[in-house]
Amino acid sequence: MTPVRSDEVVGAGPDRPAGPERNNGPDEVVPAPILLTLCTGNAARSVMAGAMLVPAPLRIVTAGTHVVEGQPMSRRTRDALAAVGRRADGHRSHQLTDRDVEEADLILAMAGEHVHYIRRRHPEAAKKTVSIKRLCRLLPSGPAPLGERLGVLGLADVEIESWEDVEDPAGGEDEVYLSCAKELADLCADLLPRLG
Repeated sequence: MTPVRSDEVVGAGPDRPAGPERNNGPDEVVPAPILLTLCTGNAARSVMAGAMLVPAPLRIVTAGTHVVEGQPMSRRTRDALAAVGRRADGHRSHQLTDRDVEEADLILAMAGEHVHYIRRRHPEAAKKTVSIKRLCRLLPSGPAPLGERLGVLGLADVEIESWEDVEDPAGGEDEVYLSCAKELADLCADLLPRLG
């Protein structure tokens, strides 16, 4: 797998790189849609998923719902990513902001609790927020833009279920982090062809 450069998975802020762009014609360059991966501490699951989704034609942003801002990922997260052929060098934890939610075209939650968080704090974003496991089950392939394919899923009204959670490895040993990375690698590999 391709390593991830530190500038490919970004947090929010005025220094956010432009990211991939789409050329819609001779005079129009449109920024690629923004996919925000969301977990609790922005230290493991959202970082891993963000690194694994870099090949998608999207700008990837990672954040957490309850974050100590600016912390590097743990050794266990870094080692688990390396074990599946990925990197997220330079990552610093980032607390989800109103701007992140507003700018995201898709908020990809690592667990049902994160979907509930968005529905409670940002109800206007419920229609673009989904767990990674549910999106793997429901997102259709096809030539329609991602936003249109998300729109038909009725995400704001979906009942969140326990099977949607990617278990949080926080506090676990190396094997728990590696298991999480492998699960996310499988989920992201399933999603990647449908995110374009």
